[in-house]
Amino acid sequence: MSKIRQLATVSALAASCIAGQAMAAPAATVAFLMPDQASTRYEEHDFPGFKAAMTKLCAQCKVIYQNANADVALQQQQFNSVIAQGAKVVVLDPVDSAAAAALVEIAQSQGVKVIAYDRPIPAKAANYYVSFDNEGIGYAIAQSLVKHLEAKGVPAGAGVLQINGSPTDAAAGLIRDGIDRALDGSKYKTLSEFDTPDWAPPKAQEWAAGQITRFGKQIMGIVAANDGTGGGAIAALKAAGVKPVPPVTGNDATIAALQLIISGDQYNTISKPSEIVAKAAAEVAVTFLNGKTPKAKTTLYNTPSELFVPAVVTQKNIKAEIFDKGIQTPAQVCTGEYAKPCKALGIM
Repeated sequence: MSKIRQLATVSALAASCIAGQAMAAPAATVAFLMPDQASTRYEEHDFPGFKAAMTKLCAQCKVIYQNANADVALQQQQFNSVIAQGAKVVVLDPVDSAAAAALVEIAQSQGVKVIAYDRPIPAKAANYYVSFDNEGIGYAIAQSLVKHLEAKGVPAGAGVLQINGSPTDAAAGLIRDGIDRALDGSKYKTLSEFDTPDWAPPKAQEWAAGQITRFGKQIMGIVAANDGTGGGAIAALKAAGVKPVPPVTGNDATIAALQLIISGDQYNTISKPSEIVAKAAAEVAVTFLNGKTPKAKTTLYNTPSELFVPAVVTQKNIKAEIFDKGIQTPAQVCTGEYAKPCKALGIM
């Protein structure tokens, strides 16, 4: 089966999860430390999914949640604080993957297990790593765009922009590697490339605006590493009066991005329900609390890991992947101006 077909098979997600039966575990404190508030996913999906799984697996456990709001120093303070509060396991999605190596070393020296979450920590092996396949995500969104351009008859040598994620995020680096692999193997050229500080949509928008001025109609597509940066690029295109808006990629399947796909302003996104990875992290945490070693499905950066395979979403399969599977409901997405295009796509 090809990589793209694998990425399109989201039904494999459930089968690949660690068994979710309740596992008796001693009462303990577990911390869930997330990196930023630029994306709403952490409050809306990741933490609720982790908390729900921990409640089922270890009702007597105390769960501490903190968000560092893209501040490396704040995340270090939060990390030290939860260890001082007796956390036996820390689930860490680092603001800065390089700086997080010191945090892992501090925790492990005190017998505290660290589960790297979503973003890997290359310089110091955590006790486990759970995530979606980030390089696969980058390849999938870029390859999807390439195939779309080919189907539209866009000639060889046409140009695309590339908007990567934060330069301090190792997961963003993996997504970038996947994008590079797809674009380098295509007949299209990368006009310009940008690493978006803190994944901030306004920074992506500002950069894209400059590239629109610079390249104009040469821009036949934009590969953006997530929905926030993609949304920033779309805003820049609209502000510049570009019509039609060239296809723009994304990743995370946020409500805003789903609406842009439905309206035709964004070409694709990635459906990766955060609750799947959050549940896996909870199961790994409870396994550690039981004094056992969780089974590795693969290894990344010398860290035992489990990487889930997400699905590419476009207008063609948005109903099947998002609404039929209950990831979002029409009431949440098909509001206001999006009601009419939702009806046209058979969503409502």
